[in-house]
Amino acid sequence: MLITGISGFAGGHLARHCAAQGAEVVGLGKRPAADVELPDEVAAYVQADLRDAAAARAAVKETAPDRVFHLAASASVAESWRDPAATMGVNVLSAVNLFEAVREAAPQARVLSVGSGEQYGEPERLPMDEQHPQRPRNPYALSKAATELAAAFYADVHGLDIVRARAFNHAGPGQADLYVSASFARQIAEAEARDPDGAMEVVTGNLETRRDFTDVRDVVRAYWLLLEGAAPGAYNVCRGESVRTADILATLARLARIDVEQRTDPQLVREGEVMEIRGTHDKLTEATGWMPEIPLDETLRDTLDWWRERVAAGAAR
Repeated sequence: MLITGISGFAGGHLARHCAAQGAEVVGLGKRPAADVELPDEVAAYVQADLRDAAAARAAVKETAPDRVFHLAASASVAESWRDPAATMGVNVLSAVNLFEAVREAAPQARVLSVGSGEQYGEPERLPMDEQHPQRPRNPYALSKAATELAAAFYADVHGLDIVRARAFNHAGPGQADLYVSASFARQIAEAEARDPDGAMEVVTGNLETRRDFTDVRDVVRAYWLLLEGAAPGAYNVCRGESVRTADILATLARLARIDVEQRTDPQLVREGEVMEIRGTHDKLTEATGWMPEIPLDETLRDTLDWWRERVAAGAAR
């Protein structure tokens, strides 16, 4: 089986989960192997930039996968606002080239194409199911909606076996600080290391937004189960509950070893912000039996502990 974006946040967790199920994991990424931190469970690594059609085709031909988990993407909403064309180019072109490569070199493979709950945009109703209209409100969401359309095209026209996951917010140990819970956790861990007896101020954007967070370890378990037996189609991967960003920060502040204060910076408030995103996982659960298992408090505790370890290791070096 092949995982694109193997060195990313979800990629590493997925590799460990798949290996635990007895799968031989091959990872794909655009950076040289020497520059990539790979989980021990990855049996082999292929360097390929999926924006290059020939490279994508060669990688799929070389690995001959029976399953493909397509996680490689530019995944930051904030970065997508700064360079919309780059986000569209990376996410859509990479997906189309991968689907073409599978069509030519591994047409019997099952493929998981990972999208986002952001595709829905402003909700007409909550929770949002898979029939909810898609009205993307940021360039990242637009790129994911376009990628899903491409996946549906390759399934309908070329007969590829593609399952489409719409993953809502996920969090957990190993996440980059481009994302809200990891950003808060890193700031707290660094402040603790600087002055264990001190206090700190976290600068934030809008804390009243509500998002549907699932632990990344639950998310990758859903990905595995979807390719194990779900019929082709679109499936929400979410907890089915929303939480305020303010409550994320409050939980991390409670877990902190120092006093944490907060200040809102208007410059960090995003344009076109959707105030609440919340899905339902009923279709996923009916198809696979999946349910979220890890409580959000545990997710945030593990995230903070991971950043503490990372900060300590950096200080040691």
